[in-house]
Order: sequence, then structure tokens, then C-alpha cells
Amino acid sequence: MGGGLLPHTFPQLLGSLSVLLAFVNVSGGFVITKRMLDMFKRPTDPPEYPWLYAIPGILFGGGYLAAASTGMAGLVQAGYLVSSVLCIGSLSGLASQATARQGNVLGILGVSSGILASLGAVGFPPEVLIQFAGVAGVGSILGLLIGRRTTATDLPQTVAALHSVVGLAAVLTSIGSVMAHLGDISTLHLVTGYLGVLIGGVTFTGSIVAFLKLAGRMSSKPIRIPGPRHLVNSSLLGLNVATMGTFLALAPGSPIIAACCLAGNTVLSFLKGYTTTAGIGGADMPVVITVLNAYSGFALVAEGFMLDNPLLTSVGALIGVSGSILSYIMCVAMNRSLTNVLFGGIAPVADSDYKIEGSITKTNVEETSDALATAESVIIVVGYGMAVAKAQYAISEIVKMLRSKRVNVRFAIHPVAGRMPGQCNVLLAEASVPYDIVLEMDEINEDFSDTDVTLVIGANDTVNPIALEPGSSIAGMPVLHAWKSKQTIVMKRGMASGYADVPNPMFYMPSTKMLFGDAKDSCDGKLFRLKAEDNLADKWLAIKHSLESRTKLFDV
Repeated sequence: MGGGLLPHTFPQLLGSLSVLLAFVNVSGGFVITKRMLDMFKRPTDPPEYPWLYAIPGILFGGGYLAAASTGMAGLVQAGYLVSSVLCIGSLSGLASQATARQGNVLGILGVSSGILASLGAVGFPPEVLIQFAGVAGVGSILGLLIGRRTTATDLPQTVAALHSVVGLAAVLTSIGSVMAHLGDISTLHLVTGYLGVLIGGVTFTGSIVAFLKLAGRMSSKPIRIPGPRHLVNSSLLGLNVATMGTFLALAPGSPIIAACCLAGNTVLSFLKGYTTTAGIGGADMPVVITVLNAYSGFALVAEGFMLDNPLLTSVGALIGVSGSILSYIMCVAMNRSLTNVLFGGIAPVADSDYKIEGSITKTNVEETSDALATAESVIIVVGYGMAVAKAQYAISEIVKMLRSKRVNVRFAIHPVAGRMPGQCNVLLAEASVPYDIVLEMDEINEDFSDTDVTLVIGANDTVNPIALEPGSSIAGMPVLHAWKSKQTIVMKRGMASGYADVPNPMFYMPSTKMLFGDAKDSCDGKLFRLKAEDNLADKWLAIKHSLESRTKLFDV
């Protein structure tokens, strides 16, 4: 940034826009995180006083500003160190439900101290500080509005949209920084600036496509690019490399060539982000979100080297590596490689000796309610269909009713259930389902064989036994063994094969019954039925007590 109350040059304008976009992400991200964490609070949890963290924050900020006014050496690096440690502590805290709320607060303190240290490093004049405060304030308000309006169902597409903001900010920052320093620019600055545009551009359009697919505004099926898809992506990458060679060789002496190369790099990276993400199906979107998260981190790493800012490098590395690790975990959950997800997609169904035989057995709300009410143990498997139908509230009420009847009810969550990691957990927490009965696949998979009823709501691929067959297209993917329970009831709108477009033989098994219709309507119907049964039971108890009282009176 630069100029006065307003930017004076094009690079300064790009810097100002980058700050605005960055604060949309910062503000919106922390608000959304807090709202999601608040859903996991239980009435029995002890009171919390997060505002107390403001005391050390104010003391540190005030002391830092006072020391900076004296010209004390080493303050910037000390501020970077404090910010990095707090951000590391934030990620560590977010890894556990018991410390997640504290982790979010540490993240806020870490980012705040990092901003303070960065301002100390560049030493803005008062007019530019006012400009900074203005654009940062506008970005924060926009992020706050986005965060306040986001629901748990909209969480995946909102996260993707925030990733796109980070990518675009990286593109603008890299272009502005290179163009502002062409007179005395180093090779490292040129390389990292070019990579910032490349990675940021792919992140931007890739995240936009992911947003459109997750929001249902674009088909979730893989879009086949005309011609060999890998040839198109490889050609785009080759053009990026060729443009980079021209850029490094000729840019320092010619602003026009530098601008043309950066513009070409931007267009190519935008195209590559689109072609790569559009060719990935909806079933792989959970992995795509984590990969885009990693991309945004690596874009920050490039910016850190470009701007000689160690804080951006360290925080970017935290985001990039943690996103990469999460992507690896998600791929392991699907028994696929990251390369296959990003470039291969789910293969068409291969020829195999496994044939689906038999016919489906339909059921209704009344039969389902009776089966749940008379069971001793119930496992509920949820997927994205629950989110689409907004059935989590009715499910929560059903669980309360069943637990009041001393039925052992638990939830089974597959690692890739929903459209992003943890979405189903957040949806259930939003409906006040106790998180101690929400179990991961590895914790509950062995219990299906001892379960009376398994209720599958809006899940398809994660309970598909065809994954155990070597000839299937999802062979080897770990799945929930719902078909092993004594009775399995599947709630679906129809017989569609899910995002992986693979038929599910469990639907045709003798122990499986299909309850067709909207998940929320079906759950509301079951809830009404269970409540009616409870009312009848209460009336019967009242009659029984009345008869017993009259018998005693007659005896007297």
C-alpha cells in the first residue's frame, strides 16, 4: 500500500484491494469458527470468560506501540515470533474439542499481533494508516456479515468462497509488488511474485468452481473439457513455464513486458484453476476443499519470500502443510491417491463378476417408528442428504425420544461424509445432539453386527458394500458396514446412485428396507408417531394408576 488517504498508483491500488480481501477472510473465518464451536457447547459446560484474553492482548499491543515509538531494535522480529507461536498454539488447540474455543481465541490474538508487527515493519505514514484502517474496516464488516449469515448447511461453499478471496488477494499483492519494484528487483522477488500469481490464480478460480458445485449452482458431475483433459492441463502448465522464462529474462528492463507476462500468467492460472476443479466430481469435493486450503497457504509462503516477511512464510507453511495433511487423511479414508482425486476422478464402473440381484423392500413411517421404538440398540448413519433436507433437528428429537425409552442410540460418521470434513458433526451439534454419542467410522464399525436397527439418512457411497469387491470402481474405499446390522432402513428420495454414481447392493439385501421421501418429512413423521406412542403410554399409565387407586379404596 501507499499514497495518502487514497492510493496514487496502480500497484498501490492493488495493495489496498488485497488488504480489503484479506480482512474479509480474517473476519469471516473467525466468526464462522466461533459460531461452529458454539454449537458444541453443552448446558453442563462450565462458564467461559474469553474476554479476559483481551487483557494480555491490550497490554502487549500497548507495550509494543510504546516501544516502537522509541525506535527499539528487534521489535518487528519479536512481533513475528509472538504471532507465529500464537498461530501454532491456535492450530494445536483446534485439534481437540476441549480446547478448540481457546484455540480460536489464540488465533485471533496471533493474527492481531501479526498485523501490528507488519505495520511496524513497513512504517506507514499517518495518511496511509488511515487508508489501511478504512479498507480493513470495510473488509472486516463484509466478513462479519458473511460469517453471521452462514448456516451449518452452507459451511462448505462458504469456506470455498473464502479460499477464493485469499487466492485473489495473493494475485493482486504479487502483481502490485513486482510492478512497484521493477527498478531494483531481485530474482527471488521475480520468482516468488510469479509463483504467487500462479498459485493464487489457481486457488481463486478453483475455489469459485468448488463454491458453485457445493452451492448447487453448477452440476456436481465432472465436466469433460473438449479434448484430452490431461493434455489441456499440461499445455496450460507448459505455457506458464514458458511465460515465466520470458518474465525472468526480460521483465527487469521493461515494465510493459513484465505487465504482459504477469497478465498472461494470471489468465493461464485462472484457466488452470477452472479446468482442474471442473473436472472433479461432487463426491471428491471434501478433498478439493482441503487441497484449496493448502494452495492458499503455499501462496502465502510465496508472498512471504516476495515481501521479505517471515511471518507470512511461517503462517503460510502452517496452513499449507496442515491442509496437505488433511487432504492425505481424506484420501486414505477413500483409499485413493491425491493424484487420482485431482487428475483421475472416480473411474467408470469396471467389469466384474459382482452382480446385483434381488429386489428392494419398501417400508413406511409407521413401520420404521415401530422398529426404532422396539429396538434395544440403534445406529444412525448420516450423510449430505441430511444437510440438504435440514433433517438434523427432527433427528435430534427422535434421538431424545428413543433415549428416554432407554434405547442405546449412536451416530456413525464417515470421514468424508458431507461436503467437507466435519460438516455432519457440526450439523448434529447445531441440533444439540450430544457429541459423545457421535462416533467416527473406526470407533463404531465393529458394532453394526450387534445392532438391532441401523438407520441410514442421506448417505450412499459411504455405506456401499461394493467397495469390498475388487472389480468395483470404489474398490478398497473404507465404508461403514451398515448392512451387517439385524435390520437396515435407508431413507432416500429415490434410487439414485449418489455422487460416485455407483450402484449400492445393500439396497437389495433381505435385511434392508427403503423409506422413500424427503428426509425431514420422514423424520417428522417418525417423531409424530413416537410422540403419539408416548402419549398413549402416558394415558395407559394414568389409567393403570387410577385403577390401582380405586382397587385400594375398594379394599379399604
